Amino acid sequence: MSRQAIARALMVLGALSLLGALASALYGVVLVRKGFSARDEPSALETWAARALRRAPVPSRAVQLKNPLPSTPEVLAEARAHWADHCALCHANNGSGDTQLGRNMFPRAPDMRRPSTQDMSDGELYSVIQNGIRLTGMPAWGEPVEDDLQTWGLVAFIRHLPELTEEEAGMKELNPKSSHEQREQQLEEEFLNAPD
Repeated sequence: MSRQAIARALMVLGALSLLGALASALYGVVLVRKGFSARDEPSALETWAARALRRAPVPSRAVQLKNPLPSTPEVLAEARAHWADHCALCHANNGSGDTQLGRNMFPRAPDMRRPSTQDMSDGELYSVIQNGIRLTGMPAWGEPVEDDLQTWGLVAFIRHLPELTEEEAGMKELNPKSSHEQREQQLEEEFLNAPD
């Protein structure tokens, strides 16, 4: 390659870098003027970055892992109860992410029924549950142990979400209750069980 060709290539590379820097600066100015809010609909760039973050914490060896648990009714029932108690607050009973917390965080809680989640490998789902995702609302659940059957049960349940029946999704009685709701329930039970 001649010196002229190298010089031209460097000039093109420099111009592209300058354009990229200007575009980033312009994007930053627009965001700063507008403000940052988790309520705003994310841009395509932010959506891409958030999806990339979902896969970032997954160790390469975990991608190949297969769920050792069969999707039996017993496994799914236990995982459904665990989901309702631990996951539904952000992800909803049906996996839609349409909850007060899920809608108001950034990145938003994903719809677990869609291809962006369902196309992840069993090992990727397992790793995200176990390790969480930095810079998001997804915490690390469970202890870092091999073959955590409870987490594998959740992976089976996530796979089942697209076929979840209305009866299965109606698991409100399994969702955690606030102290206010617990007190109301206690008062109602005391009233109903009071002697005439």
